[in-house]
Amino acid sequence: MLVLRILGALLVIAVGASVAVYLVTRDRRWLRFSWQILKLGLIILLIFVVLFALERFAIVV
Repeated sequence: MLVLRILGALLVIAVGASVAVYLVTRDRRWLRFSWQILKLGLIILLIFVVLFALERFAIVV
């Protein structure tokens, strides 16, 4: 769980920094980069949620 919190914090920092760089430079590749990071983070979060749900289901059965 601690690893997820650290990864989440790093995700927020990376997305925030890339959006800030976009606001300074107006280079759209930074927005694309932040969107890719956000999508990857959400996919990893979804995988962990599914694994936790399967673990709970395995305990019940």
